[in-house]
Amino acid sequence: MRWDNLGESPAALFGTDVVSRTIDTPEFRGITFHEVRARSILNRVPGASRMPFEWTVNPYRGCSHACVYCFARKTHSYLDLDTGLGFDSQIVVKVNAPELLRRELTARRWHGEHIAMGTNVDCYQRAEGRYALMPGILTALRDHANPFSVLTKGTLILRDLELLRQAAEVTDVGISVSVGFLDHALWRTVEPGTPAPSRRLDVVRTLTAHGITCGVLMAPVIPFLGDAPDQLRATVRAIAEAGAGSVTPLVLHLRPGAREWFMAWLGRHHPHLVRRYERLYAGGSYAPTWYQRRITRQVHELAGEYGIGPYRPGVHRGVAPESPAPAGPTQLTLL
Repeated sequence: MRWDNLGESPAALFGTDVVSRTIDTPEFRGITFHEVRARSILNRVPGASRMPFEWTVNPYRGCSHACVYCFARKTHSYLDLDTGLGFDSQIVVKVNAPELLRRELTARRWHGEHIAMGTNVDCYQRAEGRYALMPGILTALRDHANPFSVLTKGTLILRDLELLRQAAEVTDVGISVSVGFLDHALWRTVEPGTPAPSRRLDVVRTLTAHGITCGVLMAPVIPFLGDAPDQLRATVRAIAEAGAGSVTPLVLHLRPGAREWFMAWLGRHHPHLVRRYERLYAGGSYAPTWYQRRITRQVHELAGEYGIGPYRPGVHRGVAPESPAPAGPTQLTLL
């Protein structure tokens, strides 16, 4: 393994001190943690990015969620690490992230812009259970009343519920949980390291019950495996019943690094779909616009049917199991 981004030069991402640990316990078996001291933690998003935010904080690189479609796989190649199994099992931990963030938030050049977390790899992956970096990060953001958002598939976020509540009292806080489908067999193979979709919806239910607005990023919608009308309906209905304030569909995209790993998985588990995927994604990393619009329209209509709309304090956004709420205004927003 070659660490090109280590060193003392201003361009280096990390210092030269790296401690690699392999922990032989059931929850971490097969995973190696590379503990590094980052030189900076506030990352500016490139101007050409499609993301609706300018700044991110990523305390980890690599992710034990092991989602076969994860677009962040390519980033592991920057450290000369494998983008397949290496991305799932070689986790870079920025052990100084909380103290570094607190220092950078006080810099004169920082003007309190919104900070997004969980947009590259999940900050509530299993490593967070060992390193507990997020409480310090959330505390710094709370103390500086700096607006932020978190996107996660991890149930560990509930550990920090009180910190999230305190932060929401002094600044804008957006929480989104990622749930693209309910199919248990699909989940076990395509997102093997994540909590089950039903457990993620329990996170939405718990946060909402404690007055913390929570949206759902319905991602990814996987063509030919999770996009049938009855599948979309069941997923949106479950999201509504969990009390989500919004639902935002996002069709699977296959960037270089992720594309190769996903197509290899598809060939093993669903070989009859390989040619269909090659045709659907012949134009690049994204599904055709007509397909994306169709999925968005279907989810939008279902969201309206099940009453997922703009959040109003004190209003429960779920539906009764046997009687859907009347259609209302729909908000398709990534919180």
